Parts: sequence; structure tokens; C-alpha cells
Amino acid sequence: MYDNDYFTLMVSIMTSSRFLTGITTTGTPHLGNYVGAIRPAIASSQNSNDEAFYFLADLHALIKCQDPEKVRQSGKEIAATWLALGLDVSKAVFYRQSDVPEISELCWILTCVAAKGLMNRAHAYKASVDANHVANEDTDYGITMGLYSYPILMAADILMFNATHVPVGKDQIQHIEMARDIAGRFNHIYGETFTLPQAVVDDSASVLQGLDGRKMSKSYNNTIPLFLPEKKLKKHINKIKTNLLEPGEPKDADSSTVFQLYTAFATADQTASMRKEFENGIAWGESKKQLFELINDQVRPFREQYEELLLDTETIEKTLQLGAEKARDESVPMINTIKKATGIGRFHA
Repeated sequence: MYDNDYFTLMVSIMTSSRFLTGITTTGTPHLGNYVGAIRPAIASSQNSNDEAFYFLADLHALIKCQDPEKVRQSGKEIAATWLALGLDVSKAVFYRQSDVPEISELCWILTCVAAKGLMNRAHAYKASVDANHVANEDTDYGITMGLYSYPILMAADILMFNATHVPVGKDQIQHIEMARDIAGRFNHIYGETFTLPQAVVDDSASVLQGLDGRKMSKSYNNTIPLFLPEKKLKKHINKIKTNLLEPGEPKDADSSTVFQLYTAFATADQTASMRKEFENGIAWGESKKQLFELINDQVRPFREQYEELLLDTETIEKTLQLGAEKARDESVPMINTIKKATGIGRFHA
């Protein structure tokens, strides 16, 4: 039923787990990106038994941002971050989404089997609709087809490479479930083609809070950029929202953004010690000072390399193009198999 290229691809997948992670190029990488995606992804890529695909999600960026220079600069910063932190591109496939045109092609094919009702239930779309209702606007005011069909593009990212595992936060689990639904529908119509991916959620890692206590997100403008110079990093940390409790008054560690950020970078012993200090009424200024020192000590060794890479666009671009070649070694035969299954493309004897 399948050609030799596809059979070889499937054998490769069956002998190991295949992880896939992307970061949208709409802003400067921040502590939340590092803790939630980049740090665990790099650790995973060092496991020789697993395959790793990491990409700059620049097509996804167009859903939220129509500023070309911002998208371009963000892509450069995210790529520099991965490389500065030690991603081994000889083991991982590291590429820019738009450099693999087969993903966009697959997106359309999947659009033709994805149920509209499924898209109606997407959290991001429903949130936009609800916001319009609150503002007394038309239901679909400001909602593009890019936002509406975002889960299909994400499914194409995953299914193009038959990723078996997709690390996500709890707020993204729905998208993996949708990708499974879409893949299952395609398989039902055209025959077994796609592996059904599974979400990988680290229950021990919570979503990092930002400066205002909400989820750290570029959308909320409450992030702490990962590679800020020391003085700016300290300034950002000092902006973290706290309550009015005085030094000496016991503080609730579990409701504190400062403590939550501290635990994301600390060892178990350091976390236990800081929790005790909260119980003893540590001053907010002192807790922020210790948070700054902890984060800065971990970031400092990589900051200079990051800044050097930002000035070396040629190296970044060369790395991404080599990654795109590796990605297309798999995406080209895969899309040909998909076309053959659906009856489009070249005629075969």
C-alpha cells in the first residue's frame, strides 16, 4: 500500500519516540518559554533513543502579528536562544516552519477532512467570540480564518513528521486532541497514514506567572525576557507584583509569583529553604534579590553566546537551512504518499 520511502519512515518512527516542539515568532524568548519548552526539549534531544524536531513557528506568527520586522527579529532571537543554550543540531532537526512548504500543503489537505464543528470548539476561537459578545461586537469581529483554523496548521506541523510525542502546557492539550481527531478521520477515509500523537504534559511544572501574576505571555506584555542584561533583569524582577505584607510577616509561598518563579530554577533543597524563609516573613525586596541571583547565575554562561549569535545572522541562517534540508528529506516523500492516497498529484503507471 505504501511506497518504500514511506515504509522506511515508518520503521524509523516505530523504533524510537519522536518529539516535536515549536515556538511562535512573535516576541523575545522569555523565562516561560525557557522553562516550559526550551529547557526540557534540549534535555530530551540529548536522549539518543529519541528523535527531536524543533522549529520556529513563523507561519503561526502571522495569526497574531502583521509587523514583518517584529516577526523576523523574533525568529532570529528564538533561533539564537536555542543555539546559545546548547541545542545539538547534529542530533535534533531544527528548522523554520515556512522553509518546509509541504507543511502548508498538508494543512490544506487536512482542512478538507477537519470538521467545522471541531474548529468551533477551539479554545482560542471561543475566547475571541466571548470577548466580542462582552464588547457588544459582531460575533466574528476581528477573527481571521488563520485564528479559526489554527489547530489545523498545528496538526499539519505534527502529522507531517508523524511525531509521537508533543510537549505542551495544559492549555494546549486540546490542540493535540484535535490533531488526533483529524489524523483519525484522514486514516479512516484514505487508509492508515498518520501516527496518532500524544500530548506530553509535565504535571510537576506549572505555567510560569508573569510580572502581574497572570500566565507569562507576550499577549499580556508581562514577560521577563530570558537574556536581559543583568541590570535590566534585576529591574524586571523588581516589578513583580506582590502584596503589602511587611518584613517579618509570614507570607504564602504558594500564591506568590516570586516563589513560583524561584522554584522553576531552584533545586529541591533551595526550594525548601526559600519556603521556610517565606514562612518566617522574608522581605519582598530580599526575596526578589535572591530570585535575581538564582536566575542570573543560570543564564549568565549563555548570555554572551546569545548576543554574539544575534550579530551573526549568517550562522543562524545556515543552521536553519541545514535543518530544513533534513526536515524536507522526510516531508517530501511523506507529502507524495499523502497525495497518492488522496488521488491528487502526478499520475502513476
